[in-house]
Amino acid sequence: MSRIGKKPIEIPAGVEITLDGQVITAKGPLGTETVNVRPEIAIKVEDNQIILTKAEDTREAGALYGLSRTLVANAVHGVKEGFEKKLEIQGVGYRANMEGKNLNLALGYSHPVVVEPPEGITITVEANTKISVKGSNKQTVGDVAALIRGKRAPEVYKGKGIRYEGEYIRRKAGKAGKK
Repeated sequence: MSRIGKKPIEIPAGVEITLDGQVITAKGPLGTETVNVRPEIAIKVEDNQIILTKAEDTREAGALYGLSRTLVANAVHGVKEGFEKKLEIQGVGYRANMEGKNLNLALGYSHPVVVEPPEGITITVEANTKISVKGSNKQTVGDVAALIRGKRAPEVYKGKGIRYEGEYIRRKAGKAGKK
């Protein structure tokens, strides 16, 4: 039995939850998020809590139980507080700046790399080497951060590139010289 699925989701002040069949919509100060819950999971909203239970006792329902609870909890958290991923740029001449809403990256290529954020995502740059990706949808924030990191992933010899804040890059020894 899922320990995660059993936990009720507290609805914070300022967040409005509407239930339409198997579709939960959370509306808060940072936007609106919608989660489609599979029919194997039953949903109840009562006493300022969202409670998910297995509608049927099958292996598939057990597998979806904790996942469904986490997706709904992420939607509730996202519309109230939002999610944020921070990235760092390391390397001589590598830098980032904003041009309107778009992120402009100088990553050692012969051309600038421009990243246009999707709707609902805001990108900010602090001190030319720190990038912050914010939004109310956890999956979209992670996808955009991974897209930016993928433009120049950190390499293992010098550590140059874009990395997540606090990410450890295992370094390789360089080529050994002749003796």
